[in-house]
Amino acid sequence: MRTVKNDSFGPGEVLQYKVHYGIINAGEATIHVANNLQRINNRPCYQATVTGKTVGSFDFFHRVRDTWSSFIDTSSMLPLRFYRNIEEGRYRRKETTDFDHQKDLVTVNDSRDEKKNQVFKVPDNAQDMVSGFYYLRTLNLDSYKPGQTIKMQGFLGDEVFDMTVTYRGVTTVDTKAGKIRAHRLVPRMPRNKLFDGEDAISVYFSDDVNKIPVMFQAEMFVGSVKVDLYKYSGLKGKLNVVK
Repeated sequence: MRTVKNDSFGPGEVLQYKVHYGIINAGEATIHVANNLQRINNRPCYQATVTGKTVGSFDFFHRVRDTWSSFIDTSSMLPLRFYRNIEEGRYRRKETTDFDHQKDLVTVNDSRDEKKNQVFKVPDNAQDMVSGFYYLRTLNLDSYKPGQTIKMQGFLGDEVFDMTVTYRGVTTVDTKAGKIRAHRLVPRMPRNKLFDGEDAISVYFSDDVNKIPVMFQAEMFVGSVKVDLYKYSGLKGKLNVVK
């Protein structure tokens, strides 16, 4: 596998977010790197877990309790195992995906009996949804110019998808954690019924050694959603808050 240098994050990092639908506080999310390294196939891994839940009236009308967890190889920033537990309204899904990067294969175990141990061919260096963002944090974003793209491919469920990201430059974003200088990146979204166009999502990574995602903005067919950092701990360095 490839070798990727990581100076941006380590075990014990915790990032907490508020999710806003328009002016309404609709949910909360946490991104956490486990305090200790894990081992998959005898290789050391970061365990990065994203949890999200609805709050208030959104919890009453459409309850969400989602967990996504990626075991990311510390040397290559590639996923060795990906797990998701989806609880959205009445919908339930538990799924584990194991990556074999030597053979470029994945094995998917789905909670639905008819989809156990399915094997799929994937491209070199395939990411999952979580590990792809951690890989972006290892890049020297200062070296990119607006309009330049970062090519990646991902796998989720039963299909390979394009994770190409376009760099849009540096700006200052206003978050609940303060005003923060940040790199804006726009991941290309596959055609779907949720997001309004390929460039519907913008992710802002802090312009400092940490490169933590400080804000997500999404244009959806039903309105705008903003995911806003409000609390953090365990960072590698000082967050670039604008005074």
